[in-house]
Amino acid sequence: MAAQSSTSFRSRTSSYGRLLLCSHGEKPVLRISGTKENPGRRFWGYVYFEVQQGCNFFRWADPETEVEHSEVVRIRKKLSMMKSRTKMAEWKLKVIAVLGFFGWVGFLCLLLQS
Repeated sequence: MAAQSSTSFRSRTSSYGRLLLCSHGEKPVLRISGTKENPGRRFWGYVYFEVQQGCNFFRWADPETEVEHSEVVRIRKKLSMMKSRTKMAEWKLKVIAVLGFFGWVGFLCLLLQS
């Protein structure tokens, strides 16, 4: 499932890059950030960056907030589901303990009567 989702994300990102044009009408190039704040993060930049002056085109290829937000939402849903399952399992365990206790009490009463 993870491979399929990352593949579709790559496809969206790649097609997004083809639709983008800088102010000079050039297609941006996918680059990798080398900064301390965003190491390894991909971005679209001007094709002649650091070679020719005059274009400051820049756009992140993978918006950090959207990726983190969807991951946080997924994890919160999973946590909520696990909490509800845990509460249900605890309730079932208590019911079984009570029934087991009364079962043993009843069994002992029958033994003592005979």
